[in-house]
Amino acid sequence: MTSFHITELKKFMGKLLGTSCFDSFLLVEATICTAVEYKIDGRINKDFYDKEEWEALPEASYGYVPWGSLRQTCFDLIKGRRTPTHFKFVLHLMPEYVSGVLKGADASLSAEQVKALVLTVKYDNGAASIVTGTAFTSFVMDKTLDMQWDKTMRQFLAKKEIACTEG
Repeated sequence: MTSFHITELKKFMGKLLGTSCFDSFLLVEATICTAVEYKIDGRINKDFYDKEEWEALPEASYGYVPWGSLRQTCFDLIKGRRTPTHFKFVLHLMPEYVSGVLKGADASLSAEQVKALVLTVKYDNGAASIVTGTAFTSFVMDKTLDMQWDKTMRQFLAKKEIACTEG
């Protein structure tokens, strides 16, 4: 687990909320605190859809909604004359990208053993950070994937020109 402290807040917020930069992630949960606190559960509500719609829904297999589908909603809740007091987004890398991260990690791990590669994006007291994390379907002693996920995120942030420091 690594914490990346964002050094160019305005530029980062523009990429997070205004571009497809993070659209390879699923939104697990969001909390946005402005005049009131908004909580979004990113789990897809199967009961909302009829059978045919559900079967045709590309993200149904994920269980969570893609970030790109709720990005504008989150932006609409945040924008305004005053900045939020805080917010938190918990994102999971889409499953089809997990095997790419695994390539640089322990060869004994399979994609099925990885429950999630997690990013937690937080804003509080005028500062933003991203914290990485991993979740497995069963106990795993080896921390190679954790280190690989951190390395992948360093490369991702550099490629997307998101200025940050580790700490």
